[in-house]
Amino acid sequence: MSAGTLRVLPLGGLGEIGKNMTVVEFDDRIVVVDTGLRFPTADMMGIDLVLPDFSYLRDRADDIEAIVITHGHEDHIGALPFVLRELGQDIPVLGRRLTMAMARSKLDEHRLRDVELEDVEPGETIELGPFDLELIHMTHSIPDSCAVALTTDLGTMLITGDYKFDQTPVDGRPADVARLAELGREGLLLLCGDSTNADRPGWSISESGVGPHLEEVFGRCEGRIVVTSFASNIHRVQQVIDAAAAHGRKVALVGRSMRKNVNIGRSLGHIDVPDGMLVQAREIDDFPDDRIVIISTGSQGEPLSALRRMAHRDHPQVELHRGDTVVFSATPIPGNERAVNETVDRLYQIGCEVITTRDAPIHASGHGYVEELKLMLNLVKPRYVMPFHGDYRRIQLHGQLAEAVGIDPANVFHGVNGRPLEIDARGARFGDPEPSGMVFVDGVDIGDVADVALRDRRMLSADGIFVVVATISEQDGSSVAEPEVIFRGVPFRAEADDLLDEIRDTVEQSLERAAAEEIREIDLLQQILHDDLAQFVYERLKRRPMVLPVVVEV
Repeated sequence: MSAGTLRVLPLGGLGEIGKNMTVVEFDDRIVVVDTGLRFPTADMMGIDLVLPDFSYLRDRADDIEAIVITHGHEDHIGALPFVLRELGQDIPVLGRRLTMAMARSKLDEHRLRDVELEDVEPGETIELGPFDLELIHMTHSIPDSCAVALTTDLGTMLITGDYKFDQTPVDGRPADVARLAELGREGLLLLCGDSTNADRPGWSISESGVGPHLEEVFGRCEGRIVVTSFASNIHRVQQVIDAAAAHGRKVALVGRSMRKNVNIGRSLGHIDVPDGMLVQAREIDDFPDDRIVIISTGSQGEPLSALRRMAHRDHPQVELHRGDTVVFSATPIPGNERAVNETVDRLYQIGCEVITTRDAPIHASGHGYVEELKLMLNLVKPRYVMPFHGDYRRIQLHGQLAEAVGIDPANVFHGVNGRPLEIDARGARFGDPEPSGMVFVDGVDIGDVADVALRDRRMLSADGIFVVVATISEQDGSSVAEPEVIFRGVPFRAEADDLLDEIRDTVEQSLERAAAEEIREIDLLQQILHDDLAQFVYERLKRRPMVLPVVVEV
């Protein structure tokens, strides 16, 4: 890369909702903005988390000046421990105070205690090699959110992070519109903007408007109330606490991440809880139903979350019953609708009343709508625009908004993960693709998207497995014992016994043919058995279970 070229490489967040991660390069030095994750879809059997593929950075770790985190939501901070474990703990991590407190908590869980975390306040300028870094205060659904301005000899680029222009935020600190406008007057080279709500016309509602509606809903509930929201939505938790206090109810926090984030929020002054209001989950049954509110994780139907376990009657401390009201103070992230609907259906089966955003205005998006995206474009007046943080449809819509406010269509770049945008004195263009994609976390191990284990899990879930053990003579390759057939998850019909006999006959025939052709190699024998059995089973069952032949020589 020649000197004087700004290179912006998204590794996640384009063409998808989640796992946001961007590599910014200048003069062979790197600043990484955000290290997010997303949660697995229904077809990712046994997968716990999905990370960006950051293999591009493995050979460039020494070139990284810092990792900058825009805010504390999982889709921007969740992959940080995995990234630092791979790239080294000597890379400094920068962000605002709450974000860094959440980062420290995550790193401690992974026993990464040598990482340097630096609190940066808006207005400060931090020199990172050829970059000057400035954080700009933005409003979102979590305190201490910020946009990241990176200035080089070529000009200034702005990554907005997640934002909305909330004029009456819960904490009374609206976005720093003046500084954004100043960047526009100074001349902004590139805007990489949040596209999440590029399909929603008008303006988003204020977060502070949610509180009165929650209080109204609480007033109609006679039994226990369970409110589920994102654990990192600190402002929402505060409003639930305020609504509970207004109705004389105690509050119990359920879910490890909810308890952890509330403790962090309280320690930094973002959450105010009246003395004696919080009770332990094990004490819930000590209070009358009309005197308790439970704040729980699980608004997205996550498999191991507290609410999901309650819905499946699998939670050790909370057993839901008829008369409880469950309030979903969140909307499903695109792709999570099925899991959320399953959870809701289970709650109805128990006898709970369920209130969602369709029933009452109990949620406010943390992402700006169309008019807010246009306001950002008009404030910062960028020369180039590359929409970020959204699926392809929303990225296209955001690009159209940029054109609508006067940006030259030739200067609007619809990117994809792994394709760098390169800007120099001659202009801007896409560069050659770099490795990108997904990395799966299964337990504590990470592996890449091509891992055959996931394909095997899908096959097993669909059609089951056959294991066939054949014993042959070492001398002539003939079968010396009846083949053993083991099957799991295979949908047999009534003639199961006859089918097993036919499978054994098929194995015998395959071995006889191989012996006649003097095939003795175990690998070849197993391949022949696999092909013959797979064909036979498909002809009989019209299914393709996994077939595992095992050949033993005696």
